[in-house]
Amino acid sequence: MKLILVRHGQTPSNVAGRLDTEPPGPGLTDLGRRQAAAIPPALGGQSIDAIFASNQLRAQQTAAPLATARGLDVGVLAGLREIAAGDLEMAGDADSIHRYIGTLWSWLDGDLERRIPGGPNGFQMLERFDAAIDEIVATVGDDGAAVAMSHGAAIRVWATSRTMSTDPDAPSGRRLDRHLDNTGAVELRRDARGSWTLVSWRSEAIGGKALDAATDSGPTT
Repeated sequence: MKLILVRHGQTPSNVAGRLDTEPPGPGLTDLGRRQAAAIPPALGGQSIDAIFASNQLRAQQTAAPLATARGLDVGVLAGLREIAAGDLEMAGDADSIHRYIGTLWSWLDGDLERRIPGGPNGFQMLERFDAAIDEIVATVGDDGAAVAMSHGAAIRVWATSRTMSTDPDAPSGRRLDRHLDNTGAVELRRDARGSWTLVSWRSEAIGGKALDAATDSGPTT
């Protein structure tokens, strides 16, 4: 099956650079709504059997224009939510952001027992995201295609941990050093053995560079 993971559109907390991870969270900014509206034409030539979003408002608002365009409902999966910042929630200072991102790096170095202060460890994060992906697979089947609106840190950690790459332009090894702007997209394919392959990694907004908010979109969430 084919799966496209899309980071949500821009939020006020992205602009402010805050670690805003608790559901339901903020909605989209005006730019975020334009980014979401650009997704249907950007995916116009692709078959899509199902659309999913996390239980956070920004992901559901990002999914809405595509769902309307395709006449599909949005399946809400809590497991697609952002990696909880715990005690660092809503922090925007450099030290807090370093502690958050540093924990994610540790997970990719194999230290999955390390925990975000007051938040999850790597095992917990991957387990709940895996469960959401399994539900997507069960819904669309081996030959189906789905789009799922999720979050920057969650997509990068899961895609790095669970996929191989065939894309010569995709980053090798750890991918936290490759940005995923608001409505950036990662395309994956699942084979008959259940293994995931990274087909492409589009860092900039899926609707085009004019909608790229990298300069003011916050650290990850």
